[in-house]
Amino acid sequence: MAAALNRLRHLAVPGSPWKIVSSLSLTTRSFRSTSGARDSTVPKTSGVGYVDGEIESLEAAIHSHVSDSKDKGEMERILYGASPNILQLSKEATTKAKDIKVDLKAFKIGAATEQTRAPRVVRIGAIQNKICAPTDAPVIEQRNSIFRRIEEIIEVAATAGVNVVCLQECWTGPFFFCTREKQPWMEFAESARNGDSFHFISELARKHRMVIVSPILERDDHKNTIWNTAVVVDQTGRYMGKHRKNHIPRVGDFNESTYYMEGNTGHPVFETIYGKIAINICYGRHHPLNWMMFGLNGAEIVFNPSATVGKLSEPLWPIEARNAAIANHYFAVGINRVGTEEFPNEFTSGDGGPSKKKFGHFYGSSYVAAPDGSRTPGLSRVQDGLLVTEVDLNMCQQVRDKWLFNQTARFEMYADCLEDYVDEDFEPQVIN
Repeated sequence: MAAALNRLRHLAVPGSPWKIVSSLSLTTRSFRSTSGARDSTVPKTSGVGYVDGEIESLEAAIHSHVSDSKDKGEMERILYGASPNILQLSKEATTKAKDIKVDLKAFKIGAATEQTRAPRVVRIGAIQNKICAPTDAPVIEQRNSIFRRIEEIIEVAATAGVNVVCLQECWTGPFFFCTREKQPWMEFAESARNGDSFHFISELARKHRMVIVSPILERDDHKNTIWNTAVVVDQTGRYMGKHRKNHIPRVGDFNESTYYMEGNTGHPVFETIYGKIAINICYGRHHPLNWMMFGLNGAEIVFNPSATVGKLSEPLWPIEARNAAIANHYFAVGINRVGTEEFPNEFTSGDGGPSKKKFGHFYGSSYVAAPDGSRTPGLSRVQDGLLVTEVDLNMCQQVRDKWLFNQTARFEMYADCLEDYVDEDFEPQVIN
C-alpha cells in the first residue's frame, strides 16, 4: 500500500503544496508549483491521459499506476468509503455512449433488506458537457448545438434505464458571467415555463418517462428580473416547478451578481414518482445551512448543478456534496461543467493580472455521494459524461436511524442562537 501511495504522490489535488516527485518516468518534472500555477511544460506519464494539459481523471491515474488488486481495493475504500459496485448496463447503452464519445460510468449503491418496506430503487443520471459551438457564433446556433448534444446524451440515459436526470448549471449556453458583458449573453435568458429549453426538455421527459432537472438562466417577464433557476419537469413532460439559486458568488471571475438576483423560492422539495428531489445550485454547496434546509424539507436526492474551475475550487469539490449527504441523510449529486471556454473579448479579473479570454478549466468530475459516507468515482475531468447510479432510497432512513443526527441536532438551541446573531445588538459569547 505504501508503495502504491508513493507512486501516486505526484497526482496532487490542484492548489495543494505537493510537488512532482521522481517516482514516475516523466519527460519533464515541471508541472505545478506550490502556488498552484501551471508551468508551460506538461508531463507525459506512462498510461495517464492528458487533454490540453489537463489530466483525464484521478481514477484513470490510479488504474494506470496501481496494478495490485489489494492495493487498488484499499485505495478505493479510503477514497470512496467502499470499493465501487459496478452497475452492468446493456450493450446498447455502452455502444451508444461510445459512438457519441461520452464518458459513461455506472455504479450501484444498495441498502439493507428490510422486513416492512420494499426496496425503493431509482436510477439517477448526472450529465456534464462542453459547449458545442464557438462563443462568437450566433446565439441560436450555440444553443441549438447544445440541444442536439443533450438529446444524444439523454437518449443514452434512457437506454441505461435512468429515471431522474439533472443537467449542469446554465446548460443552454457558455458560462459567460466572467465577461460582465450584457450582449449577446442576456439573449440566453428565457421563461421557465414557456422557453425553448422547457419545450425541448418536456418532449424528452415525456418520451422517456424521465424526470429531468433543467438549470437555466431565467427571465421572469412578470417582474422583468433575471434568475439562475432549475426547472423540474416530470415524467409526463409537465412543468412541476422551479428553484432559484439562493447564494450568488462574489469571488474570482464569478461575476454573476452583474446578471441575476438571489433566489426567492426558499428550499422546495419536489415529490416525483421516483422520490423526493431538490436542487442546490452551484455556489449554494458552500453553505451548510442551504444543504440542511433541503434535508429538513424531506429531500432524498439533492442535485448540485455547477460550473466551477480547477484553480479555484477543485480541492473543495470531492468534499462538499459528500459532507452534505452524510450530515443530512440523503443522496447528493455533484454535477460540474467540463471544458475550457474562450470568449471573443478579453476581460479582467480585478486582481491586477493581465486581461484574458478564457475563464479557466471546468473540471467535470461529477459524482454521487450516499448518506452512509460512500461515493462513486467521478466522471472525466475533460470529456462529456453521463454518470448512472442505481440507489435504494431506503438507505436514507436506515442511516438516519443509525446515526440519529436529526434526533441529536438540538435545532431549537441553534434557532435561538441564530435569532440572536441576526440582531444588530448581538454580542458574541466570549469569556475573558
